[in-house]
Amino acid sequence: MTESREHVLDGSRGSIAVREWPHPRPRCLVLVVHGYGEHAGRYAEVADVLVGQGAAVFGPDHLGHGRSAGERVLIEDLQDVVADVHAVAGLARAAHPDVPMALVGHSMGGLVAARYAQLHGAELAALVLSGPVIGDWELPRRLLALDEIPDTPVSPAALSRDPEVRAAYAEDPLVWHGPMKRPTVEAFARMLDTVAKGGDIGRLPLLWLHGDDDRLVPLAGSRVGIEELRGADSTERVYPGARHEVFHETNKADVFADLIHFLDDVLTH
Repeated sequence: MTESREHVLDGSRGSIAVREWPHPRPRCLVLVVHGYGEHAGRYAEVADVLVGQGAAVFGPDHLGHGRSAGERVLIEDLQDVVADVHAVAGLARAAHPDVPMALVGHSMGGLVAARYAQLHGAELAALVLSGPVIGDWELPRRLLALDEIPDTPVSPAALSRDPEVRAAYAEDPLVWHGPMKRPTVEAFARMLDTVAKGGDIGRLPLLWLHGDDDRLVPLAGSRVGIEELRGADSTERVYPGARHEVFHETNKADVFADLIHFLDDVLTH
């Protein structure tokens, strides 16, 4: 595995921990934008694959997540997370000027990455969305209709068919295992609406990855958002039987191959 190093940035609402998987002379930069309740360290294997293909990889722990500051999983405005990711892009570019940059966003990170692309797409060479929370995601509506949000944490079984992935997630002290918080759910609902109204990403190449057995962020709901977001150059890969975390699934070798093929194609055109 590639050795990582950590940076600390001043974020929108406190310090942001950023993990870097370095490459001495990268042909591209990849920003990994993690999902709700987790942290960038869970993407070490993805980063290792990317570094092996010539990328320098950077991944922030979002506000209230991982090693970053803030009350756990409390995000009152996802635009703060978008701004923090933009600051991480600045850190990466300062280290490697004039190197093309791709954004890889998973789940909630897919929602953040989609908004980032709407705002800063001219700065990107490619956008990859994995199980993205965009389009018609009913969970926020369902939770906000309740007087009290139930204490039902994410089930590890919904993430992957791989029992080792499930066990590691359940035992990870940097993963949040408690209930969602109402301000965060409200922030999800607002950002879903913002992205839906934000327009497509034009000529920015998009790769959409999704498991067809994703029960956390169902395929059909995300497709609504992809149709609104996609521009002139989009590719989709739907994996039979795969659950929410396709980078941690039993067929991850196929997912990595699709990711590398897409980035190679972008970088050589």
